[in-house]
Amino acid sequence: MWTSLALAALAFAPAQPPAGALQLTNVRLTIGELGPTRPTNKLLPGDVLYVGYDIEGLPIDPDGTAKYTIAMEVIDSANKIIFKQDPREMSDFVPLRGNRMPARAFVTIGLDQEPGMYSCKVTVTEPKSKSTSNITVKFEVLKKDFGIVAVLTTYDLRMEFPAPTSGTVGQTIFIWMSIASFERDAKTKQPNVEIEFTVLDEKGQPTLEKPVKQVQNSGIEADKGAFRVIFPLYMNRPGTFTVRVTAVDKVANKTSTYELPVTVIPAK
Repeated sequence: MWTSLALAALAFAPAQPPAGALQLTNVRLTIGELGPTRPTNKLLPGDVLYVGYDIEGLPIDPDGTAKYTIAMEVIDSANKIIFKQDPREMSDFVPLRGNRMPARAFVTIGLDQEPGMYSCKVTVTEPKSKSTSNITVKFEVLKKDFGIVAVLTTYDLRMEFPAPTSGTVGQTIFIWMSIASFERDAKTKQPNVEIEFTVLDEKGQPTLEKPVKQVQNSGIEADKGAFRVIFPLYMNRPGTFTVRVTAVDKVANKTSTYELPVTVIPAK
């Protein structure tokens, strides 16, 4: 099952349009909406594929209005369309103008999605000139397994304002993630998962004497195959850090580890 949270795609080789025409460039997988580059296009069920790209050659009106449409298709290895999003009209206020728009998109992989190779195509069209550009990529959904998925960072607890994994001394970001495909205890019918958060400095040394721990062993509804956890990170000093998260499913005796790079710059 695919859940479309927004139009999404991943690409590395867009078709080359004529000079001056609409182009989709700087395409990359990201950790969360504004995070660093994701190292792989392999995803567990329950994960989210985030994509960042730039729309170049997009006219922006004198009042700062940018209009365009986006369409998407997801195709399986048998060349069957399993998800299709018809062109959707978009309108953004861009007071800095220019002719380039950063774009963000994402698609959620359902917990029951079949493993295999898939391709995703996204098409952007500028309505006045009818100029269009598209990008396509193949990605792999792995076999369902216990893991840390859907990692993202925000500035707020309502998940309304996405944040990069970098910031200035004095800022706070919230690191979100989901623990997916856990087993349940035969008696309690609840998971028993221990999560540890460790922050490492530039030398790979822990900044705290002991990891911050959370235990999830109650309150998860029977039809839920994942639950969300959050870790606030106050940036009190400059440096390059790594947030290491380790989740242990004590029922299934499985472990998953995730490392997120964080950069803090001095306030000026």
